[in-house]
Amino acid sequence: MEPTFYISILLFIATYALIISEKIHRTVVALAGAILMISLGIITQEQAIEGVDFNTLGLLIGMMIVVGIAKDCGMFQYVAIWASKMGKGKPIFIYILLGLIVAIFSAFLDNVTTVLLMVPVTFVVANNLKIDPKPFLIGTILLSNTGGTATLIGDPPNILIGSAANISFNEFLINLAPISLLVSLVTLGLLVLIYRKKLVATPEDQRTVSNFNPREAISDVPLLKKSLFVLSIILLGFFTHSVTHLEGATIALGGAALMLLLTMHDPEHHLKNVEWTTIFFFIGLFILVVGLEHVGVIKLLAIKLLELTQGNMTATTMVILWGSGIFSALIDNIPFVATMIPLVKELGTLAGLPLGPLWWALALGADIGGNATLVGASANVVVSGIATREGHKISFTEYLKIAIPITFVGLIFCSLYLFVRYLI
Repeated sequence: MEPTFYISILLFIATYALIISEKIHRTVVALAGAILMISLGIITQEQAIEGVDFNTLGLLIGMMIVVGIAKDCGMFQYVAIWASKMGKGKPIFIYILLGLIVAIFSAFLDNVTTVLLMVPVTFVVANNLKIDPKPFLIGTILLSNTGGTATLIGDPPNILIGSAANISFNEFLINLAPISLLVSLVTLGLLVLIYRKKLVATPEDQRTVSNFNPREAISDVPLLKKSLFVLSIILLGFFTHSVTHLEGATIALGGAALMLLLTMHDPEHHLKNVEWTTIFFFIGLFILVVGLEHVGVIKLLAIKLLELTQGNMTATTMVILWGSGIFSALIDNIPFVATMIPLVKELGTLAGLPLGPLWWALALGADIGGNATLVGASANVVVSGIATREGHKISFTEYLKIAIPITFVGLIFCSLYLFVRYLI
């Protein structure tokens, strides 16, 4: 083996360890690791740039701009308050409705954006009912990840997979929406069972919440109409990809440009609100993985995996599902999926295995497995941070007690789904 083979592995492990430790911001670590990959001669700058998936980045940036403008009209708060009113102030009914809304929003916005929009409203509802907001917060985490599994844009790992494997929005919807819906309903049922004794409020507090007026949440009606129009155009673009052959980045950035034109907003303000730290984190990851690919680490891992499963399609699919589930619980599912994508491609090349089930196994394992711990997915970290800031810190072990059993049940359902639909 060339020295660069071992250097790339050590560099990658060190980068991962620092990302997990959270002692240095993960974007700084990923970019530093990427620069070292180039500086140490493992890859050239040209190879690094070729390895950056600009379709993924464009899709993320476009959706961030659109949602960043749309949220100012209050439509997302309107839906959450409407759910509270429809639940007639009864905590269990409100919990179920808010959970379903989180799952649906996560599928069509993305789970991180959804939790940023929904958590503040959740606090308002819980505080008015005078009940512990933690069941709502934990439910928001779990249902944002399971709901986000359903579509190409629902969870960052799906965006990575879709772009790398050229999987369309419709293909994600057809293949993953059924199991996403099932796991979301099972998750919601288990959460209600676990928290039913905590979801109790006095009649007076129930009346307070049932008297909420959703219309008061709408702060800008013209912006609401423009936002709904642009979001409809974007979703239409995703649905008609097979006809137009427009990539996700083109559709999302086109929607962002249209939103800026219709609202006449200063683009500088909204470009500042794009989560550039996330974008540059992705860039660093792409370059790190290209380094591993270039020296042959990914190919070696694929060979070892095939030796383990003896090229059996069912065994390989289940190893990817459960391996992704376990590793995504321990580390953020975004860097894990970025590493796994070339491995799955290599499996198809070496063994001639059909890649479809393997991509779905990777997506399900990463998205559902990311529920298991507070560091498993970006949405988990975001909600945990907000909860701490609001004085309702969710401890790691407190979360584990709820999340691990629910994640395990979810992965069992995913295993059955993959087996029945693709492997029999």
